[in-house]
Amino acid sequence: MTPDDFIAKWNAVDGSERANYPLFFNDLCDLLGVGRPQPAKADDWHNAYVNERYIDARDGERAGTARYIDTYYRGRFICEAKSFDLGKNSETADRKLFKAKSQAESYARNLPESEPRPPILMVINVGRFIALYAQFKDNDRAYEMFPDRASYRIAIADLANDAIRERLRQVWLNPRALDPELVSARVTRAVATHLGGLARELEQAGHDSHDVAGFLTRCLFTLFAEDVELLPAGAFTRLLVQAQASPAALQPNLEDLWRAMDGGTFAVSLQAQVAHFNGKLFKTPAALPLTRAQIDTLLAAARQDWKHVEPAIFGTLIERALDPAERHSLGAHFTPRAYVERLVMPAVIEPLRAQWANVQAAAISLEDGGDHKGALKLVRDFHGALCQTRVLDPACGSGNFLYIALEHMKRLEGEVLEQLDAFNAQRTLETEGLAVDPHQVLGIERNPRAAAVAELVLWIGHLQWHFRTRGKIQPPTPVLRDFRNIECRDAVLEWDAIEPVLDAAGAPQTRWDGKTVKPHPVTAKMVPDDSARTALERYRHPRPAAWPAADYIVGNPPFIGAASMRQALGDGYVEALRAAYPAVPESADLVMFW
Repeated sequence: MTPDDFIAKWNAVDGSERANYPLFFNDLCDLLGVGRPQPAKADDWHNAYVNERYIDARDGERAGTARYIDTYYRGRFICEAKSFDLGKNSETADRKLFKAKSQAESYARNLPESEPRPPILMVINVGRFIALYAQFKDNDRAYEMFPDRASYRIAIADLANDAIRERLRQVWLNPRALDPELVSARVTRAVATHLGGLARELEQAGHDSHDVAGFLTRCLFTLFAEDVELLPAGAFTRLLVQAQASPAALQPNLEDLWRAMDGGTFAVSLQAQVAHFNGKLFKTPAALPLTRAQIDTLLAAARQDWKHVEPAIFGTLIERALDPAERHSLGAHFTPRAYVERLVMPAVIEPLRAQWANVQAAAISLEDGGDHKGALKLVRDFHGALCQTRVLDPACGSGNFLYIALEHMKRLEGEVLEQLDAFNAQRTLETEGLAVDPHQVLGIERNPRAAAVAELVLWIGHLQWHFRTRGKIQPPTPVLRDFRNIECRDAVLEWDAIEPVLDAAGAPQTRWDGKTVKPHPVTAKMVPDDSARTALERYRHPRPAAWPAADYIVGNPPFIGAASMRQALGDGYVEALRAAYPAVPESADLVMFW
């Protein structure tokens, strides 16, 4: 069956679900080139891919009763079929879709313990669309719209698209290959490798490492902006291609573009009006001159699909790429996303989801009882509270923990918006400023480069989720805002001033810097390099650092044992700590909020 044949046969077909669904599903299998369901057998263990799969209900109101899954494919998907007209009553249609998805989720929860939870749920509205939901963690998290809120529904006419048919084929053949984290990790590593190499070349050409980091950070966000069409599609890449023939033209063209992005004005370099970005990123629009080979390197980075950059590891890799002292560790271990989630989920997201589950159940009960206004108020009030929930990481580094918290709050917000759609609520949430955004995730970080990367990571992640939940709707301007949510400072200690410690002759006293080592001339073991010195310091009026108010605290701060503190931090800093925290014994270790 060709796509045209399938669309001609099934598009807008009405009639009962019971009569049409088996025929529709079999034709869909033929269109995708995958096998049809197998005949059911008496022993359910053999019913790995069947229609009407029997299941015992073990939860909810239906506990203790027999239920049947419309189509079940072990370890791959559960399919729930419905038939309703979207045009006659959109509110009723949205509610039916929502309830069908909830029913499929219930089937997934009630599978025998010996059978894996499938990564995909499908709701088929026969003759109208196929809705996909996914969760690839094989745990109790809710299934989420896949690949995002803007495109989880596949209309019958959309099946003419080769990429959409291939996505559906993978639901049958290898659904875990659809896990966006697999694609994201590859793209993110490739981007960091290109930028790390380019940063090294620019520094070797004599440019200051901080200037290099600022320049490449602006390049990096601009590459992302063109791929999500915050800039005209492919605009930045075209500038790079043009510059291959005339490298000297790139520097003034980039500076013109970045000035326009900062103010939301006409960019001569693009011959186009650009959106107002603002924030801090483009306040300094300075660009560095690039050679033809360096333009080629930046162009290779530009040709990656920046929509798939994974912010959860992006910050660590970009920070390493931009820091000369850390660049050697680009290919080394970094805190994996799963580890971050093991801390963020129980500390922040699970309490929020528990609140949402109670609100959702109460709202649906009110709606079913005819109290539409009361149901809407419950959901809107929860959304308002979610948009004011604040999460703090007092040792935020390049923002990985904060991004994971923000991402899962955006995922939860997507479910809240979907519930409002099911209630047919009229809203202009983002234009009213009511949306989960980076102002809610607060960080403290002492390293200026890491703090700047953390802000970048949060904005890229936020904008990714804007387009996933809002489709092609542009975000409100300015696109970037200086929320000052990432503070570059010490999170343990505050002071009025730092003074050098002088000897009797008035010369500054020094100590080993606490980190530089060299091989011992006899044993070859790595030992402190006494030639690497740093000044001894005295802190005036040391006191405990204040933290911003927050509802939740997350993070993974570095640790220094009591015996190593003076060597690593210096006597001056340790004495200031003792003065600021007199109740803490000298035997206490230090968890560094840096």
